[in-house]
Amino acid sequence: MRLSILSLAESKIREVANAAMGRPDVLAFWFGESDEVTPDFIRQAAIDSLQQGETFYAHNLGLPDLRQVIANNMSHRHGHGGNLIDINRIAVTPGGVNALMMAVQAIVDPGDRVVAVIPVWPNLTAHALIMGAQLTTVALQPINGAWQLDLQQLMDAITPSTRLLIINAPNNPTGWTLTPDEQKAILAHCRKTGTWILADEVYESLYYEPTFNHCAPSFLDVAQAQDRLVVVHSFSKSYLMTGWRLGWMVMPPDMTDSIGKLIEFNTSCASVFTQRAGIVALQRESEVTPRVVKHLQTCRDSLVGALSQLPQVQVASPKGGMYAFFRLHGAGDDSLVIAKRLVKEAGLGLAPGNAFAPQAQGWLRWCFASKDVSRLGQGVGRLQQWLQKAL
Repeated sequence: MRLSILSLAESKIREVANAAMGRPDVLAFWFGESDEVTPDFIRQAAIDSLQQGETFYAHNLGLPDLRQVIANNMSHRHGHGGNLIDINRIAVTPGGVNALMMAVQAIVDPGDRVVAVIPVWPNLTAHALIMGAQLTTVALQPINGAWQLDLQQLMDAITPSTRLLIINAPNNPTGWTLTPDEQKAILAHCRKTGTWILADEVYESLYYEPTFNHCAPSFLDVAQAQDRLVVVHSFSKSYLMTGWRLGWMVMPPDMTDSIGKLIEFNTSCASVFTQRAGIVALQRESEVTPRVVKHLQTCRDSLVGALSQLPQVQVASPKGGMYAFFRLHGAGDDSLVIAKRLVKEAGLGLAPGNAFAPQAQGWLRWCFASKDVSRLGQGVGRLQQWLQKAL
């Protein structure tokens, strides 16, 4: 077994969740998914496909119909100024995480230098380590509960020897989002150094600030087709399709054939019936995503407002994503210990901050994607009672 695999850290989020298995009394907010099922018409598209016997292999890069719908969708969002996104830049993958892994496989050789902005979902940094990369991290800094980027610190970390920059915005877990000016500056700097950018933008649609295209700023808004940029998306969050394992990537056109080969050697293809569901999800996006975003904003405001009333909590309202990331004062600095105590003593399941970066010790992530907003209030009540007893 390779040392890079043996040395991978296990998921601290899963460690907390495993501690609560078999306890129906626990209010679980640790995983990054809504508790609302996929809409009927999306599920029906998959059922129809199965009933029609579409149980065979598909093209490595995905069904042409789905790739075209994705290209149209991306062009509508980010193709202003005539910078349309063609189908030859699109690959469909079995989940966004698979797209992220294959992008790193395509770009990074063992020993290459990779820079990642943290805190971040641990899979993103693990991918680079699996490939044997030398990983350098640049940490966001918390200011009054909101995490912010020191742009100059990031620029200083990206040198001509840096092969890849990994950046996730809107960010899991902090909700931090890049501005267009920051994206332009980062892209211009990476052009000079010859550095690839891997942008995880799966939370693009879960954005609560007013914009003309109803989504967060994207590197696709400022980049050209031939830039060394790969942008990854997923159906999981904004279409309520986490269990479907369907995602896509946008890349330079001369990279697509190589990604097709990697898909063949990784998974061969995404299943046809899930792709049929993806086509319908995109075609009828207006019936899903705006409602999801509106509800999540209500959830966010309810949860952050309630947490803000607790004197031991430091929290800021996230601009994007589906998480409240907050610090507990006086509860100790080990997030994993705190999270396990909350499960055992309060029946409250949260993700430990140190699962996302050592710099997030003492912080906790709360997924507020709850169909029943009152459930969030129940969770805050349990936290408040625990704080009164424990501190």
